[in-house]
Amino acid sequence: MAFTACLACLAGAATKPKFTLVIDAGHGGKDGGACANGAKEKNINLNVALAFGRYVEKNCPDVKVIYTRKTDVFVPLHQRAEIANKNKADVFISIHTNSVASGRAVTGMETYTMGMRRSDEKLSAAMRENEVVLVESDYKEHYAGFDPKVPESYIIFDIVNETNMAQSVELAQLIQKNVCATAGRPNKGVKSDAFLVLRETSMPACLIELGYITTPSEATYLTNAAKVDAMGKGIYQAFVAYKARHQQGGASAQPEQPAQPAQPEVPVQPAQPEQPDQPAGAPGQTAGSAPVFKVQIMASAVQLSTTGREMKGLEGVECYKEGNMWKYTVGSSTNYNEIKRLRKDILNKFPQAFIIAFKNGEKVDASAALEEFKRNNNSH
Repeated sequence: MAFTACLACLAGAATKPKFTLVIDAGHGGKDGGACANGAKEKNINLNVALAFGRYVEKNCPDVKVIYTRKTDVFVPLHQRAEIANKNKADVFISIHTNSVASGRAVTGMETYTMGMRRSDEKLSAAMRENEVVLVESDYKEHYAGFDPKVPESYIIFDIVNETNMAQSVELAQLIQKNVCATAGRPNKGVKSDAFLVLRETSMPACLIELGYITTPSEATYLTNAAKVDAMGKGIYQAFVAYKARHQQGGASAQPEQPAQPAQPEVPVQPAQPEQPDQPAGAPGQTAGSAPVFKVQIMASAVQLSTTGREMKGLEGVECYKEGNMWKYTVGSSTNYNEIKRLRKDILNKFPQAFIIAFKNGEKVDASAALEEFKRNNNSH
């Protein structure tokens, strides 16, 4: 292992607080996940998770590594999230393997953050992964009657907590870049979908779909010991890069750079424009008291032009500063359904877009604003 790959973890390990990483190997035990070509998803997920964990444990003494499982056992989805939340994890990474209907040969890796599924998707990756709850005898109690096979159940994902969204997207981009380069995986990009296991976590989190077990060449790759190690190493490189940026007082050194990295879908640190727009005043300001809904499309540590290339041609983009981040939004309406439609219209450009809300010029909890909108409309 190159010295630079370890520096960010080793520097100051004795004096700095532990950085907690939760590694989640999807499925397990009575839940085999996707099975094809003589391989089982649960085994692939576990092998890569353990390879990733070994790299961290060997090179990052200041990191506390917690596994949701290290053997072939069944762990319910809600318990996986609880493990991360109870241990106040700094990062949650869930590892899975994809599949498609027989007869289709699909290759490549993709990494997901929490978000709404597109309305035109008949069976998304999240719907398949969420079906694990049906194996749980008391799933209706834990998931409030959620049925992963019923599209209407996904209304609970309309509002996404934005607290960790920007960092989750950044982590996902780093994973895609490093694993695809280090392990030679075809890059299918960073996406968002309605994963229950991500919905329940309270820290930056992402879910990796390593490849397609239903494609014979992919199954051979995913079960090869050397390839498993390469994928684990790539995730480790991404984790070190992310940790170096976000651990308070942590070292600034970057991990070993993989050859020919793939470009992330959304720039994490875009260039500073020469003449950035001035930030808007109080966002969502209205004479009335009804909540105002907007679609947040991205966040940046530097201020960007609202008409720049990063906005991908969208008109009417506004920005405001919250903490150390610049937030960019489109649309503004007291009609939640109007903003919901707008969000769906721009998902092809900004898959990580989500709905936020303001009231009397102040940002408010979007879930509470939605409930107020429903009450106001039901009273008429």
